[in-house]
Amino acid sequence: MGTNAQKLAEDDEHIFRSRFPAVPVPDITLPEFVLQDAESYAGKVAFVEPVTGKEVTYGDVVRDTRRFSKALRSLGLSKGGVVIVVLPNVAEYAIVALGIMAAGGVFSGANPAAHASEIKKQVEAAEAKLIVTNGPSYEKVKGLGLPAIILGEELIEGAMNWSKLLEAADRAGASSVKLDVHPTDLCALPFSSGTTGLSKGVMLTHRNLVANLCSTLFSVPLELVGQVTTLGLIPFFHIYGITGICCAMLRNKGKVVVMGRFELRTFLNALITQEVTFAPIVPPIILQLVKNPVVEEFDLSRLKLQAIMSAAAPLSPELLTAFENKFPGVHVQEAYGLTEHSCITLTLADPQTGSRLAKKSSVGFILPNLEVKFIDPDTGRSLPRNTPGEICVRSECVMQGYYNNKEETARTIDKQGWLHSGDIGFIDDEGNLFIVDRIKELIKYKGFQVAPAELEAILLSHPSIEDAAVVPLPDEEAGEVPAASVVLTPGGNESEEDVINYVASNVAHYKKVRVVHFVDSIPKSPSGKIMRRLIREKMIENMRAH
Repeated sequence: MGTNAQKLAEDDEHIFRSRFPAVPVPDITLPEFVLQDAESYAGKVAFVEPVTGKEVTYGDVVRDTRRFSKALRSLGLSKGGVVIVVLPNVAEYAIVALGIMAAGGVFSGANPAAHASEIKKQVEAAEAKLIVTNGPSYEKVKGLGLPAIILGEELIEGAMNWSKLLEAADRAGASSVKLDVHPTDLCALPFSSGTTGLSKGVMLTHRNLVANLCSTLFSVPLELVGQVTTLGLIPFFHIYGITGICCAMLRNKGKVVVMGRFELRTFLNALITQEVTFAPIVPPIILQLVKNPVVEEFDLSRLKLQAIMSAAAPLSPELLTAFENKFPGVHVQEAYGLTEHSCITLTLADPQTGSRLAKKSSVGFILPNLEVKFIDPDTGRSLPRNTPGEICVRSECVMQGYYNNKEETARTIDKQGWLHSGDIGFIDDEGNLFIVDRIKELIKYKGFQVAPAELEAILLSHPSIEDAAVVPLPDEEAGEVPAASVVLTPGGNESEEDVINYVASNVAHYKKVRVVHFVDSIPKSPSGKIMRRLIREKMIENMRAH
């Protein structure tokens, strides 16, 4: 009886699917999937660092993924062991991640710009067994008591050297133990703030990521295989960087132009000299391309760029129009996704003309194999078209849950397998999806997620601060900046500057509080929730008054 009742309940629901037919998902691991047929491309460059000139070919990727996975097993990494990777975007990054996965381990990327205390939290939360890093970042992790592997030439006392490790794996001969890695095993544990703010490990299996790549790459025509050059500037420690850029390119035998940091001249030079055809970038960079006079120093007619993808933060329609006017031949695509699911929608290009199929300001169409619904946050009922509700998605890409956090998992994935995104959106009659608002309280600074709760906890740890609330303030360059309303203790005489510096000394650069206002009290709801909207309006009012 139960299933029939459930069936009826589902029939009653407004569930939306892709306008495109379903795509098959092979039952293999992520390294097998992306390196399929790589031997035929052995001499082709897979990753290049335009600044150093370093190149990694498909042959290198296959060989070193195998060598590294063997080395990890000889170091005693057991199945499901988490390896934290603290690296900027470098040519070997995908080899590191795929090697970990091929060994049955779990790749967990950390931001190399993070504060040592933040990396420590991730290492502890993930129960990590090993760290892969480079010379400059080793300082931050050497005190964590875990074995570390250092990329690059330098030999560091107390750490293992990457090149020596791979050579030793070669000498060790074939490993007698055949390792069984299944598509249902975990392969990645990216950290995300989820809907509530504090960082949590997102458990993703090989199957989750292979399914997502099948859905996102379904529209790439065969003749583009081996022909695409993508910019690898979005951090590879983000799930979009490692899967959406590195893995997608490896699968389609393209080339990734790897950039560790953004500097406008270097960036433009790389786009032109490396003949980049596809560039996923964040809105602040699009703003620079539109507004910064440095752009005029370059001969833009030499660009081979066909499309940019605005990921990580919504793009304002004004900025979109300004970009299209300045770069007339370049299409702007948008996508919507979550760490907990990877990509959900894409504004696909028309295969014939290359022009955008989706409406302006939409984040695109639902990808194949996915189901999406929009629910009333108060009643949980699903809503018809053109009615804003919380976006929920169900598919084989949905994470297995948050690591060691059943409570948060149950809050995010319901009994029917729907992942609740914390974003408000709607779908129109043609199937375009629009994002209206975030329920989540995250601040998006230049595309980076900043959790107000984390900054509030740091502020409250200051002896002179009695209460504090952090809210996003709109900012043309960054999208949003973290701003704090602070209540000082009766004896406190700190200045705004003191408070800003106190937070800055405890967090990564992008999480810094950039505006501080002193107030008498923080408005809260009867249940004790900070009334952020009210605080934000007050702060904006204050700034206009000054």
